[in-house]
Amino acid sequence: MNFLDDQKPQRLLCVLAHPDDEVFCAGGTLAQAAALGIETMVVSATRGEAGQIQDARIATRRTLGKVREQELLQSTQQLGVHHSLCLDYGDGTLAEVEPVRLVDDITRIIRDFRPDTVITFGPDGAYGHPDHIAIGAATTEAVKVSGDARQFPEHRALGLAPHTPDRLYYSYFPRKPRLLADRLVQWLVALCRRFQGTADFGHALLIFSEEATMLGYVSDYVETSWFPAGFTIIEQDEPASKLYLILSGEVTVYREDNEGERHVLARVGPGHFFGEEGLAYRQPRNAHVVAEGNVTCLVFSPQTPTNFAGRGVGAQLVDAVAADNLNQTESLPDDIASVDVTPYVPQKVAALAAHQTQFPFKSDLLPLPILRELFGYEYFVPVYS
Repeated sequence: MNFLDDQKPQRLLCVLAHPDDEVFCAGGTLAQAAALGIETMVVSATRGEAGQIQDARIATRRTLGKVREQELLQSTQQLGVHHSLCLDYGDGTLAEVEPVRLVDDITRIIRDFRPDTVITFGPDGAYGHPDHIAIGAATTEAVKVSGDARQFPEHRALGLAPHTPDRLYYSYFPRKPRLLADRLVQWLVALCRRFQGTADFGHALLIFSEEATMLGYVSDYVETSWFPAGFTIIEQDEPASKLYLILSGEVTVYREDNEGERHVLARVGPGHFFGEEGLAYRQPRNAHVVAEGNVTCLVFSPQTPTNFAGRGVGAQLVDAVAADNLNQTESLPDDIASVDVTPYVPQKVAALAAHQTQFPFKSDLLPLPILRELFGYEYFVPVYS
């Protein structure tokens, strides 16, 4: 069910906790709504001043809130959103705010903007974030009371009449069994020339993959691993289960023949992937990869690595087995509203890239087919409609 088609709203309001929430929760839906001529508004309860500073050239702790407010504006412009607003609540403090204050502010916004459809977080807060849970609860209550003239009567002095939205939806993030590593492998082996990224690419992919796994878009276990000089990161003939991206240092790739002679195939450094061929063709590793000096890699695994996984020829790697068993998709609730936003993924990714303090990458970080598979659908739980 796509509520934009079935019950086309005239005004759509998203009430969320932080700048950048709008992209993950409803970025494609907002872009589609704007394209359909629906008036849209995004409200962030905070300016996100307690967030990460992924690029110190853009903001300091003192300026971060102001910068993120501007990033929200740029993001919503990418999506075609008509109105955006940051309230004055402290990032990370919403759960401590007297609920009536939040409900008052959101009710005022509803009575002013007069939306027929409202989107917010559900009781799970997407992944348990206290700010998300608090703003979702306050928005739910505001939708319930905004049509009651007895609630917050002081709003009448502002010229605001009671108004009840027709529909309320919670943003929903079903867990997906797909592996980002699989998509990267398919892309890498299809290239005519071996891919070499930059240090910025590695940093960006790390941030991107962490967010994608946290929200359930993919099911990889992603970690940054350090290997000392001389460590054999991959052993020839062992099962293939992991994909590696070198962040710093260099590795030597060599093949060992039947007599034990080593033949150097390549030396590669930062920005290079390795391990993709074994994953792509489901074959044992065809070469050794050894750290030359200290090496740091971004490592993609199908599940959390164990402390007792074997190495070498014939080893039964637990995560290799897990990769073969990732076939079951989480069943969605019967009443779930799914919105196909595939045509709007470029806008959604451009909006995400507008939040440079949090996601310092360009919108072409990954090929568009991968991004469309990851972000092509958005899901909402109807609270009432």
